[in-house]
Parts: sequence; structure tokens; C-alpha cells
Amino acid sequence: MKHLLPNVSFAFALFALASCAATAPSTPTTAPVPTDTTRKTSSSLPVENLSKYRPSFNAAKAEIAPPAVAAKPRPVTPTNQVNAQIEQRLRDQAYTNQNVKYAQGYRILAYVGLERNQAMAVRRAIIGQYPEETDYITFKQPIYRLWVGDYLTRLEAEQAMQRIRPLAPKAELQPAQVVLNKTAY
Repeated sequence: MKHLLPNVSFAFALFALASCAATAPSTPTTAPVPTDTTRKTSSSLPVENLSKYRPSFNAAKAEIAPPAVAAKPRPVTPTNQVNAQIEQRLRDQAYTNQNVKYAQGYRILAYVGLERNQAMAVRRAIIGQYPEETDYITFKQPIYRLWVGDYLTRLEAEQAMQRIRPLAPKAELQPAQVVLNKTAY
């Protein structure tokens, strides 16, 4: 009984292949390959005189000019470089930039795990050592995540991660939308 199923499936596969082979076309379906694939030599091509279509140029006369004394260029003084319209656009852009609160940056994922006490212990260790760092704890059941810092450049984030690594050995860098600190600028 154990060997019956493989034998039946083998017989069925053999029967299917035999029926496919019987219905296959007898002539090959590929395109015929041309027998002459070499390039023709230039002697067999017709020769055509194209010189009447080519442009002709007269030889330039070589004139020797006396060396000129280099004049010192006068600096150009700008006039009205910032007009009222540009100033208004700059004010509008500054106002728009004041309303921007988030930017694309990096955060350090210091802890990922199931235990809240361990997440809080890592948080206390980091904040105790570096009180200027901001921290964010998120909980999506059943996982706690501890994010540290708001860094605009990867270089800043890498430097901070090197400082935090002894306190959180499994810390990793993650791209995130970070809060802009307007007072630092």
C-alpha cells in the first residue's frame, strides 16, 4: 500500500508525457537560419562620389597680433539686488518655515521587548547619563519600543549611538520623522 501512490503518480506522469509527445508538431517551428551571414566587402558595394556634398573651408590667414596689456577688470557693483517682490517672498518662506515642526531624520531604537520594567531601566540609564536626549516609549501590544533622540543627519545619529551603545548594546539606527528643535537654530 505504501508503494502504490508513487507508482500510480509515476504512471500518470508517463502517460501525460506520452500524449504530449504524440500531439507535438512534426516540423520545427523555428525560423530558418540564413546561410550567408558574412558582410559584403566594399568592392561589391556601388561607389558613389559624395565630395560635391561635403563643405569646403578656406584656410585661415595667420595674423600675429602684438601682445596686449591685460586691463584690470573693474568689479561689478550690484544695484537693487533685493527688490520688494523678492523680499516679500523671503518673508513668506520664513513664515512657512516657522510652521514646520517635523523633518525626515533618524532616531535610535534602544530597546525592543516584552517587558516594561526592562524598557524603563534602559530609559533611566540613558537619561541619567545623557539628560539632553529626548526619549519616546511606544507600546503596541505586546511589544515595548524605546526610541532615543531626534537627529537630522545620519552623522549626528551615529555619534549619539556610539555614546549610547554601552547602555543599550542592541541599539540600532532607524530613519524616522523627527521633531525639529527650533531653539537650537
